[in-house]
Amino acid sequence: MTIEVWQFVLYLILVLIAGAVGGFFLARWLFKRELEKHPPISEQQIRAMFQAMGRKPSEAQIRSVMKTMKKNNQ
Repeated sequence: MTIEVWQFVLYLILVLIAGAVGGFFLARWLFKRELEKHPPISEQQIRAMFQAMGRKPSEAQIRSVMKTMKKNNQ
């Protein structure tokens, strides 16, 4: 079985496009999963920010900030 040069180039381009599309969706899925496991900011960091501003945060305030951040990430 022989293959023409133009067929080889066509197959090569199709494989590269398929790989790029597959890689994009795989990377997006992995990135979202990692952000869910390790959010960019934690409750301890929010407490530290409130304390740096000279305030004593309540649990309701911390939960509210976390809920707002999760809502904005979606």
